[in-house]
Amino acid sequence: MSELTTAARPYARAVFDIAVKNNAVEHWTQMLALCAQVAEHPLMQAALDNPALNGQQCADLFNQVCAQQLDSKGRNLIRLLAENDRLALLPDIAALYHTYKMRAEGRVDAELVSALEVSEDQKQALAASLSKRLGKQISLTTRIDGNLIGGAIVRAGDIVIDGSVRGRLNKMCAALAD
Repeated sequence: MSELTTAARPYARAVFDIAVKNNAVEHWTQMLALCAQVAEHPLMQAALDNPALNGQQCADLFNQVCAQQLDSKGRNLIRLLAENDRLALLPDIAALYHTYKMRAEGRVDAELVSALEVSEDQKQALAASLSKRLGKQISLTTRIDGNLIGGAIVRAGDIVIDGSVRGRLNKMCAALAD
């Protein structure tokens, strides 16, 4: 787990709790997505890394860029993060917030990484199997990684199932080295 994710967790949890309390989960989803995009932009990163700017100036700059798309609570979050030199955490805060939202809705994001294209029937069967195992609705995304040689890797929440040829070869090498 990255240090940024660890540092972002309390902020994401607090924002999610506030969003639920105020019945504004979707509104915060949109605001955090925007803030994450702005924070990841190279020009904004360069500006925020400028030692000549203090926390208040960074917050003002960030809030000006986001203009009317942030409400007062969103602008306050930006000020708080800027005061604590934590604006770089925004992408991680948005990702964790999304995870909390999915959990609250009884959904889990899952990713299937395969060596070859996977048919729709295979995707549906995998999603159904994961849904049954986790007891949650699955949002499955897929991507192809030719480096796997064969097989697939499934990531769903904290679960990782490595059925790739590369993964099996790595396990064999580790077993032989012992």
